[in-house]
Amino acid sequence: MVDKDLLSMQEARALVRAARTAQAEFAQLSQERVDAVVKAIAEAAAAKAESLAALAVEETGFGKVQDKKTKNLLASEQLLKAIKDMKTVGVLCEDKARKVVEVAVPMGVIAGIIPSTNPTSTVIYKTIISLKAGNAIVFTPHPSAKKCIGQTVDLIRSVLVSCGVSEDLVSYMHVPTVEGSGELMREVDLILATGGPGMVKAAYSSGTPALGVGAGNVPVFIERSADIDAAITKIMASKTFDNGTVCASEQAIVTEAVIADKVKATLIAQGGYFLEGEKLEKVKRVMERGNGSMNPDIVGRDAQYIAKLAGIEVPAGTRVLVSDEKGIGRKYPFSKEKLTALLGFYVVEDWREACEVCHALLLNGGVGHSLAIHSRNEEVIREFGLKKPVSRMLVNTPSTHGAVGITTSLFPSFTLGCGTVGGSATSDNVTPMNLFNIRRIAYDLGNMPAAAPASCCAQQGSAQVDVNAIVAMITEQLRKLS
Repeated sequence: MVDKDLLSMQEARALVRAARTAQAEFAQLSQERVDAVVKAIAEAAAAKAESLAALAVEETGFGKVQDKKTKNLLASEQLLKAIKDMKTVGVLCEDKARKVVEVAVPMGVIAGIIPSTNPTSTVIYKTIISLKAGNAIVFTPHPSAKKCIGQTVDLIRSVLVSCGVSEDLVSYMHVPTVEGSGELMREVDLILATGGPGMVKAAYSSGTPALGVGAGNVPVFIERSADIDAAITKIMASKTFDNGTVCASEQAIVTEAVIADKVKATLIAQGGYFLEGEKLEKVKRVMERGNGSMNPDIVGRDAQYIAKLAGIEVPAGTRVLVSDEKGIGRKYPFSKEKLTALLGFYVVEDWREACEVCHALLLNGGVGHSLAIHSRNEEVIREFGLKKPVSRMLVNTPSTHGAVGITTSLFPSFTLGCGTVGGSATSDNVTPMNLFNIRRIAYDLGNMPAAAPASCCAQQGSAQVDVNAIVAMITEQLRKLS
């Protein structure tokens, strides 16, 4: 009889021990050697981008092969372009005027928590940024994506061997359990957490430093000055990208009453279907589990699949199922994060009311993450940017593509920090720069302060001598008078 939890915990310890040995050797390599290893991994992953994507869809049932291929290429080719000239090993800079030298110090062994929604791309991305910063990484895979995650790691390990470095720099748990993942998080030096709220909370509660992400209940505001056709085209492309599995995808449209009819008509023309009556109720019944959490059966599925699951018929060509939502909160499922082809719809009087609705939507499970706006009014855009509790505000761009750095200049990333307001240690799109410490060597500037005044005791001693002299003088005067 085998205790699976004990086996998983033992495996975690063994993998971390091997990773520490490998990382100690890897940390001695030059920047050029490290970059060569990273480049080889990126090229190998890019070459297998489509087959790994197909494997992920086949195993998990989530998303689309072509879109997962795009994710894999973002995590390999595009990421490599962004980091190829990044200095991450040895001396980072030397400020001769200030006489300070900064040195990169790897964090050591990292635990990579991998979700089922973006399994292969997240493995590729976390491997590359970890190794670029001189670290080793051990992955704990989501059980429903263990096969595709394992094959991605095996591909990377074969590249490491061909580069003449230890394959133990990158490994994964073959027996993932909650207890084993907990042990892994306690054994490593840093946790890179991407997954559900429970796993991210566990990472921050482990006692090990962690970089995690929160949920992404992303509102998108279409303001009256927006190019409505372009806005809806981008929103639909974003929401249907990999069937909505990216946490930065739009979850609810907020728009003004003066343009609401045109926004609706444009949305319908591009494949949006507004649910009403019994059809809406049937879809709501399959959206969530009894505890109010998202039903995994609908995650990463297209609109036709969800309609069939709910037992309703929708027009051919339907891409997204939409609900005119009246409220925000636990009782309103379309106001929550929906990693699938479902979208809430809110109508407001003006941009000020839109501010309030977007804020309420963010507080309903997405605070700190992202917000999108389509507008030509720079004053409104600036007002949203200054006051909304998000780490990314995407302007006139698909939220999914913009947040991960495809259609914006944000760093290409699959770990999107939510800042302290979202319970995260960073608000960054996490990069290799987040994965090493900096040692600062500071030289004397030759400006030593002048010697301090005599001590209190010395001053008191001097004062005592003066008093004695005065007493002696007075005594002598009295003697003469007598």
